[in-house]
Amino acid sequence: MDTIYTKPSAAPVIQALRNIGYNAQTAIADIVDNSIDAKADSVHIEFEYDLGNGYIRIEDNGTGMTDKELQQAMTIGSKDPRQERSKAELGRFGMGLKTASFSMGKRLCVLTKKGGIISERCWDLDYVSDKNEWLLYESIPNEIKNRIGQVEDNSGTIIFIDRLDRFCGYGTHKVLKSDSYYSKVKRIHKYLEMVFHAMLDKDLLITINGNTLYPWDPFLAGNPRRIEGEEQIIRVNKKLVRITPYVLPHPQTFNQIDYKYAGGVKGWRDQQGFYIYRENRMVSFGDWFGMFPKDVPSELVRIKIEFSNAADEDWKIDVKKSTIFVPDEAKEDLQAIAKYYRQISQEIMLYRTKANRTGEKIKGTLNTWELAADDINSAYILNRTHPVLTQVLKSVDKDMRKKINVYLKLVELGSPNNLLKTSNMVKKENLQIDEKSKKLIIDYAEILFSTGIEINIEKIAETISMMSGFEGIEISTIKTIIEKEVNINASSHT
Repeated sequence: MDTIYTKPSAAPVIQALRNIGYNAQTAIADIVDNSIDAKADSVHIEFEYDLGNGYIRIEDNGTGMTDKELQQAMTIGSKDPRQERSKAELGRFGMGLKTASFSMGKRLCVLTKKGGIISERCWDLDYVSDKNEWLLYESIPNEIKNRIGQVEDNSGTIIFIDRLDRFCGYGTHKVLKSDSYYSKVKRIHKYLEMVFHAMLDKDLLITINGNTLYPWDPFLAGNPRRIEGEEQIIRVNKKLVRITPYVLPHPQTFNQIDYKYAGGVKGWRDQQGFYIYRENRMVSFGDWFGMFPKDVPSELVRIKIEFSNAADEDWKIDVKKSTIFVPDEAKEDLQAIAKYYRQISQEIMLYRTKANRTGEKIKGTLNTWELAADDINSAYILNRTHPVLTQVLKSVDKDMRKKINVYLKLVELGSPNNLLKTSNMVKKENLQIDEKSKKLIIDYAEILFSTGIEINIEKIAETISMMSGFEGIEISTIKTIIEKEVNINASSHT
């Protein structure tokens, strides 16, 4: 059968590639991937504003490229994604360098050195669009020479992107102001600290404008209150997938600075979910992939999932290496694991304690609600072991009505719906308590003590601290108020 050679027009294809879906964070991360694949252990990124006419410069100390290798690297689609990749290789499609760069600016220059020999190439998208041909400059334009600099070592590569129309509005009427520009750089800084944290924690150095990046670990390694679940290994299409669940400590265990830091780039609620790593590099984070809703009671759960580049097809990794799809073969296991640890998170958020995982209910608490042991839909049930209710059930005297009223009052005050309405649950030091809140603390304690039940002040203070409106107050402060203001013989209850 006869065929006709059909060459795609350069201009429309280039524009399509520019709209592949990168944002600045994923674009820079994709370029850093190339440096890591080139065995670099040092990557220096520079963002120059220059009233919108600046540049992005990324230099690494990797192996560099020969002229032939550079030509291949600058060719669109230089790798077949079906080919087997080397172990730990981050690249997949042979598109990242070009598409990531084009998503930010209209000119990409590369200067590389291997074995002391320098090679260079340059894509100028204005020239490509004007000629409507895939015309690649063999050398870097003279106007760029002074700005791009030189590879000082025997090997390494410099990526230089300018005419940053997509990054900061170069050549448009909407050029970013300096503050907005550097706020964008700061977001990139935080993003790279997250996605490359496992490598930054070992032997990779990345700097941005001279500032060193430090790893941001979503699982808070080293925190003694963190719960690390049992590592599980499953097979997806005969390839190993490693799963490690984590439940973070209750927000009240953090000071305000540490709480904000642990919240990550999205904040506590939106950072919950699965964290997916490909070759030790995070490719997706803070997502339940439609298996569960994101809610406050589950915000302590972060589940690490690791697979190799051999499993790319199973997880449908995209060109940007920032979007994946969970294989059907893995969903049931992941759902079961996540459900179990979401339950633990809910118990910690409500009671700051870990329930007996054999199915027993939480005991010894003054809370009026608890999670159902069979937790199908995170259902709550009345705490049947509450000391006031237990006393009422045993009582047949004239005080029964009073005790029932006491219990109903506790139900109103201790509802989980109220406990979780607040968005800021971090303890604040030296918080001033208004008279209304102080009176509520006193009333609540007096109601409990009026029953004559053996209850210690510490437990009452802890229960009040979890109630809506009191979540920012230190337990010790509440305890002091009770001891000073409640008319009881405190020594008999401590």
